[in-house]
Amino acid sequence: MTAPVLTAERTSVLRRRIRIVVAITITWNVIEAVVALIAGGIASSAALIGFGLDSIVEVLSAAAVAWQFAAPNPEHREKTALRVIAVSFFGLAAYVTVDALLSLFGMREPEHSTIGIVIAALSLLVMPFLSWFERRTGRELGSASAVADSKQTLICTYLSAALLVGLVLNSLFGWAWADSIAALVIAGFAVREGIEAWRGEACCATPVAALTGERESAHCADECCATH
Repeated sequence: MTAPVLTAERTSVLRRRIRIVVAITITWNVIEAVVALIAGGIASSAALIGFGLDSIVEVLSAAAVAWQFAAPNPEHREKTALRVIAVSFFGLAAYVTVDALLSLFGMREPEHSTIGIVIAALSLLVMPFLSWFERRTGRELGSASAVADSKQTLICTYLSAALLVGLVLNSLFGWAWADSIAALVIAGFAVREGIEAWRGEACCATPVAALTGERESAHCADECCATH
């Protein structure tokens, strides 16, 4: 079934929604990055520092989408926005991997961080909603970059969970290695999503106006579309 063409009015509404959610995402992640990096530096936590860097990557990713949708014809900037998102992922993965290995081999010893646990828990509450909202809007609009950015935000949710587990295990049982493992999980997710963004792949980036109920779920589960 062919999806109906979006009206100019609906397209304008969707683009405005993306600009709003991107602005909120950037604001939250700037705060998150500052807190995580400071707390990570104090506690010598590779996972917490990696999480802070992921927040910076999220800011760059969201900024790329904001730049794209500031143009009269955002689709013309989509490929460049995807490239920026991909490079950001790769840079994050490289740094976090090195830092995690240093901790894993005993060159630094992560300490307890109450602030880190709090920021990870808050992120676990905030990020899923922001990701869902941008992903749904991006899918309806047919924007691969918006969907890719929403996946970056969703990764932040997974990383928040990994970080929280690592920090709690280290705090309760003194398992310093848990911090490093959490950081490597962050790096692994970053590499995978960087590759997908570079290829221009974003699941369900096709307009969903014609997809409802079970057909929409099946479409999301079975397809990843490359727009470039």
